[in-house]
Amino acid sequence: MTTSVAVIGANGRMGSLACRLIEQSDDFRLAAGIGSSGDLSEMLQADLAIDFTVPEVSPAVVEYAVAHGVPILVGTSGWSAERVEELETTIGGKFSVGVIIVPNFSLGSVLATRLAVTAARFFDSVEIIEAHHEHKIDSPSGTAVRTAELITEARGARGPVDAPFADQPARGQQVAGVPVHSLRMHGVAARQQVILGGAGEQLMIQHDTLSASAYEAGIMLALRALPKTRGVVVGLDRLLGLDDEGASSS
Repeated sequence: MTTSVAVIGANGRMGSLACRLIEQSDDFRLAAGIGSSGDLSEMLQADLAIDFTVPEVSPAVVEYAVAHGVPILVGTSGWSAERVEELETTIGGKFSVGVIIVPNFSLGSVLATRLAVTAARFFDSVEIIEAHHEHKIDSPSGTAVRTAELITEARGARGPVDAPFADQPARGQQVAGVPVHSLRMHGVAARQQVILGGAGEQLMIQHDTLSASAYEAGIMLALRALPKTRGVVVGLDRLLGLDDEGASSS
């Protein structure tokens, strides 16, 4: 028995990849490929949905899916901690439906973020530089936002990172108190550097995405976890069991 999937944002780079993976799989079939401005009612013919739209459209897509009881996997950037909290409030106990939000489907990226979060507890200075191709609309990237939020959370009693002159535009955008610098340029797929500085030393944790094939395993892992998910789950790390809570909902 196959599970039907609707892909919203099917014409984009990641949406096209998702459609191809679904069509090649044995356990899923593509029920609908919907454009970012398409008719959302088309997703109702599917068992599951995937959102690969744009940050301005994504909340409405997710809201529609949840309201109609369609579990949805969200791969669109722009889902900050504040926006996720709003979604959790919206869902409450009203719907027995799952939403998985994945800022980055690359296993290497997830592991690099986990290493950076662990290291951030021991350094005063932490900054992020992220680079993407020239067609990526949003900045900072969802991965950088998620990394910064997790770094600040992990520091706990140590307090915020030391980010002097944060009021100067050249110092980057403050995300959860962490300076983030974004590059959008030709010749780049995706890169994130987390640079940590301490007395007499510097640690750099870098991940490079070389092709879209890096996302394939993560997309299928999240899609297969979606039918059993209830509530909101954020991050591929939750599905990989990299924290104590495993894949439980937020």
